[in-house]
Amino acid sequence: MSYVIGANCIDVTDRACLDVCPVDCIYVGERKSYINASECIDCGACEPECPVDAIFVDRKARGDDDRTVFLTDSIAFFTESLPGRDAPLGDPGGAATVGEVGVDTEFVATYQG
Repeated sequence: MSYVIGANCIDVTDRACLDVCPVDCIYVGERKSYINASECIDCGACEPECPVDAIFVDRKARGDDDRTVFLTDSIAFFTESLPGRDAPLGDPGGAATVGEVGVDTEFVATYQG
């Protein structure tokens, strides 16, 4: 189990979830943030802090196409090379070591909602 950030986060600048994450597993793209499932400890601290209810547990994506695309996209953010990068982000061990990534997956970059 892990947490996923969905559509409601796109173009929202409040990042209260980052402040409460005890393992620093929330990475900032250009338009939204992404939770690294390999680094997440499933504590759920981020979910109630989100002012736009964008964070959900991954198992809630089952049977919900709107959430499933964000689960798939979150995986892609870490496993595929992002625009301007030669290699996938992978599991760097914390967002602070990377800083703001500044780019999104193609899905989020072109998302119109």
